This record gives sequence, structure tokens and C-alpha cells, in this order.
Amino acid sequence: MLNNKTILITGGTGSFGKAFTRYIFENYSNVKKVIIFSRDEQKQFSMMSEFSPKEYPIKYYLGDVRDKDRLLQISKGVDILVHSAAMKHVPASEQNPFECVKTNILGSQNVIDAAFENGIKQVVALSTDKAASPINAYGASKFMLEKLFTFANSQTDDIKFSVVRYGNIFGSKGSVVPFFIKHKSKGFLPITDTRMTRFSLKMQESIDLVIYALKNGWGGEIIVPIVPSYKITDVAKAIAPDIEHRVVGIRKGEKLHEVMITEYESYNTVKRDKYYIICPTEDNWNKDDYIKKTGAEPFKEGFEYNSGNNDKWLSIEDIKELIKQEELM
Repeated sequence: MLNNKTILITGGTGSFGKAFTRYIFENYSNVKKVIIFSRDEQKQFSMMSEFSPKEYPIKYYLGDVRDKDRLLQISKGVDILVHSAAMKHVPASEQNPFECVKTNILGSQNVIDAAFENGIKQVVALSTDKAASPINAYGASKFMLEKLFTFANSQTDDIKFSVVRYGNIFGSKGSVVPFFIKHKSKGFLPITDTRMTRFSLKMQESIDLVIYALKNGWGGEIIVPIVPSYKITDVAKAIAPDIEHRVVGIRKGEKLHEVMITEYESYNTVKRDKYYIICPTEDNWNKDDYIKKTGAEPFKEGFEYNSGNNDKWLSIEDIKELIKQEELM
């Protein structure tokens, strides 16, 4: 599927970008070219030590998705664009909301414009659970990204614009597992709320999600993985069961449970394979037609899919094993 294709990854030096690049070179030996587009020269320099342009069909370009002209320039001849560039930290976005707008909303529109102008055939954007019923600037900006991509898809039959929506990668930078591991040396773990839950998604599962969107996407849809949940208190018990677990209160802009599909969205959602598909309403989509052609199953109407009401859960032992597998401790 990716062989003989040129693939552009915005935010390509991030955790996902590096993992996706590694996946491409391990599984698609005849890929034409991978283009890494990001604004951090140090991260590009570091990534070159693993994926040198002398050994791999890869090009590195410095730039920012905020810069439309630069994006138009480097996306010429691209077949597939994976848009992972984003301002991602909730507190930073709360303190700098317009910076978040410029990267996550205006930058995403620049990606769309580049796809139209340069005839890119497929574009997949990475979104977040925080886009579902957003309560902070970051979530609101990703909500708008989803709307922009859905609308863009309705304007063309030549390009497929799809979105994948998921929560934090298990063990990723800034997530609870590495935070707890680092913090346990202080003699206690800070628990925001004992009721808090999160979805569990491994890095490979996020890659599989993007590949699924590229292989099976109709364009205009939002694809959500079906994954287990875990309790934050169980993560604390798995990492440091013998020290104090201190309740410190929920942070501004934080939810008790990650929401992947809202009650409103449930009426336009179906289950296909290992994923939920949120069908667009603005396009010429027909959910019943999609079910008929793909064998998808209807989703429970009026149901909110969140990490607190999930029917799949990781135990403390499961979390310990996952930490071991991901080599986090």
C-alpha cells in the first residue's frame, strides 16, 4: 500500500512520527520517499542518527505548518500526508490559546490547502479524545481540526481526508506512567482523583489505526480504536504499591474519564473490525449504505463511549506486564 509512494509526515520528529517512520521502513521496502517536516532542528539531527538520508529514502525539512508557503513547497509530489504536527500540552494551550489556534487550527487548514493545491490523494490527521465534548483550548482546537477535515472531504471526490481519534499512548512522554515512575523517588505518588480512568493504547496500535485509515477510509470519517481502560489508582499500585498515594485534586481542563465518542456522535457511529467509525453528516455519506457495503454493525445509540464505562479493563498485573513489554522500568 505504501510501496512506490511518497509520504509526508508533519510533526515527523515526534514520538508517533518516529515510530511510524520505523514501521514504514520495516514493512514497505519499496517506499519511494518519506518526508519528515518539523520545526525542531535538534530533533531532526537526532532522528538522522537512526534514519540517515544516506541509508534510507528519507528527506528532512525544517518548517512549521503555520507557514503555508513552506508547506506548499515541500508537499509537491506527495501521495500520502499524515498530519501529526500539533501543540499538544493542555496547560501550555490554556496559557497560550492563540498559539494553539495558529498551530492546530490554522496549521491544519494549511495542510488541507496544500493537499488540494498539490493533488495529494490521501490525508490522515491525528486527533484526540479531548476533541469529544471539549473543555479546554487543546480539545477545542482538535474539535475544529476534525470539522475542517470533514468539510474538506465533502468538497472533493479526488482526495480522501480522514481523522483518527485516540487518547494518550501508554508510556508516552507526559503521560501518567513515566510521570509516576519518575515521581516515586519522592516517596509518594500524586493522584488527581481516585475515580479517574484512561484508555490504554500502545504505540503500535496507533500506527495500526493510521494504516487502517489509509487502507479502509472512505474519507470524511473519524476512526476510533476499541481498546481497554485502566484506573489511575491501579497504575499507581502497579508502579509503587508501598508508598503513599496522595490525592492532590484534578487539574484545570482535565476530565475524570477520556471520552472517545459522545452521546450525540453515537447516532452516526458504527463498529467495523476493531474500530468505531463516526460517519460524517455534512457529506453525501449514508450510514446504512456504509453498513451494507462494509459489513459494519450499528453502534448503541445514545451511548457515550468513555474510559469509565468501558467493558474491557486492564488489571494491575496487566499494567505491570505492559510496562515490562514497553520497557518503561
